[in-house]
Amino acid sequence: MRHMIDTAKIESAFRQILEAIGEDPDREGVANTPRRVARMYEEIFSGMQMDPRELLDVSFTEYHDELILVKDIPVYSMCEHHFLPFYGWAHVAYIPKGGKVVGISKLARVVEAYARRPQLQERLTSQIADCIFQTLKPNGAGVIIQAEHMCMTMRGVKKPGSMTVTSAVRGIFETRAETRAELFALIQK
Repeated sequence: MRHMIDTAKIESAFRQILEAIGEDPDREGVANTPRRVARMYEEIFSGMQMDPRELLDVSFTEYHDELILVKDIPVYSMCEHHFLPFYGWAHVAYIPKGGKVVGISKLARVVEAYARRPQLQERLTSQIADCIFQTLKPNGAGVIIQAEHMCMTMRGVKKPGSMTVTSAVRGIFETRAETRAELFALIQK
């Protein structure tokens, strides 16, 4: 899964993009832009170099078998269709089984690891839920992401403020309507 980001290739390609839109790539204001874009891509696509499951390897035993929810985790990603950002909040929940819990910061790190790659919001939501469900093996996992997509705000239909909401539920959140309802009610608060 480890991919190295080729910053030299990004610099070269971005220089070509500047030329293709009619910009002088040697003009003072943009002369260093290809290098800046390459460094930025190295940062915002750092999730390409990670296996988010490894973030959940460190768990501990605490006999808590009720819902654990981390709300309002900021999420920033790049839509793979137009390479424009989408951003918003992720809400991540799970119900531990057998006392296996994980530090809550690890859940935010899983969100970030999957978000820092070219993405679709729907896939991002499912990847986070699957990672938690398959790695921690809890009774249930649920992820809700609400985000604004710049491809809808800056171009196309030009509808700023439009929020896309996606959810992925696994285990007991999928099979028990009352448990799913509890999750959504807690997120609404």
